[in-house]
Amino acid sequence: MAKTKLDFDELARGRGAERRGQVKTGAGHFAAAQLAAELAQRLRAPAHGGRPTDPTWTERRIVPLRHRTLERLNADADVLSVEPMQLAALLIEKGLDSIEQELALGRPARGIGAKAPARKPTS
Repeated sequence: MAKTKLDFDELARGRGAERRGQVKTGAGHFAAAQLAAELAQRLRAPAHGGRPTDPTWTERRIVPLRHRTLERLNADADVLSVEPMQLAALLIEKGLDSIEQELALGRPARGIGAKAPARKPTS
């Protein structure tokens, strides 16, 4: 039996509410549930048949990974019932969105190429 797709906008209207954005979560069960819901909402089967995909993904690239990273993607993708590289694409997008939000809030970028904050001299 196929699962019914939820229309979150319709659900909100039915409750007399409106959607105002996304709720950000960290690691753990709730983050995994949110990720699964987002994948279910975004992935659509192409009209000509085939594997479900996000229709906004128009570019195809090869991304080099460590073996351990691919194992983790495979394991998590199995739990979410998606392909490993679909999960990888969504995680890359979410990571870039997070960096963009930090920069927009005036917070310094951290990670590759970022300089550590200067320490105050001790007296």
